[in-house]
Amino acid sequence: MDVARRMWALFEPLHAVTYFAPEARAAFEEAGLRGFWRGYFAGRAAPLGAIGAAPVVAAFFGFAPAFVARALPDVWQRATPDEALAARLRGAVDSLSAAASAPGAPEASTVDGGRARLQEAAGLLEEATAGLDHAGRVLAAANAALPAPDEPLARIWQVATVLREHRGDGHVAALVGAGVTGCEALAWRAGIDLPKDLLQPARGWTDEEWRAAHGRLVGRGWLTADGRATPEGVAAYQAVEDTTDRLAAGPWEALGPGGTGRVVELLAPLSRACRAGMPTPNPIGLAPPD
Repeated sequence: MDVARRMWALFEPLHAVTYFAPEARAAFEEAGLRGFWRGYFAGRAAPLGAIGAAPVVAAFFGFAPAFVARALPDVWQRATPDEALAARLRGAVDSLSAAASAPGAPEASTVDGGRARLQEAAGLLEEATAGLDHAGRVLAAANAALPAPDEPLARIWQVATVLREHRGDGHVAALVGAGVTGCEALAWRAGIDLPKDLLQPARGWTDEEWRAAHGRLVGRGWLTADGRATPEGVAAYQAVEDTTDRLAAGPWEALGPGGTGRVVELLAPLSRACRAGMPTPNPIGLAPPD
């Protein structure tokens, strides 16, 4: 497996507790952000400030504009960006702590109990991201500009978030380069490995919008009439994934094989524990835990 993709499978579950873990949802609710999507949009958009729906539609890419507009800018009447950021980090740390100490996750508990190991992992991740060029990567840049926390799990989560958004920004660039819209990207993915019934409601597209996107992909020869990817569609999709991996390789090239391997050794148990708490399948596209 490509190193960048293998590392994504490692750090994505660490970041994604902010979406799936009950501790993270509770922190958003305590900040006045009741309802999953208020917490999601406020938490993820907060590094950009109290912005409206349009920039978020552009940066998040896969969401229907009307869906985003239900949350933004209304969420900023409920919690300021600073309050949303504080809730996001508090919920993430609580979630990582819970995952590390969950019954049946003794390896993760060992990792969580070793503060020195967590400090080492955080330092390596920070080294990997220290020299990244964020030009053209809005979400990564906004997260990288946040103050660095002191607590080891908070440091790990924040750097995992920078890595996640850095990769995501590159993925959006690859999709835009392929001439694909947000809805088309989802209809395309639904023809490969994730169900439409999961992707469409999770991103807010109407049936009419989905049918139109599907029709355009059929016209390109990438989907069949019944929504399955053609060989040409599979090849084009793989080209986007390959570009995404190439654009995400920088941190691990900077860290080198030894440092990258050490990150895996230190964080794999905690990552597995976090992944075990996520649904399968999920809109992120993470594979089931081993």
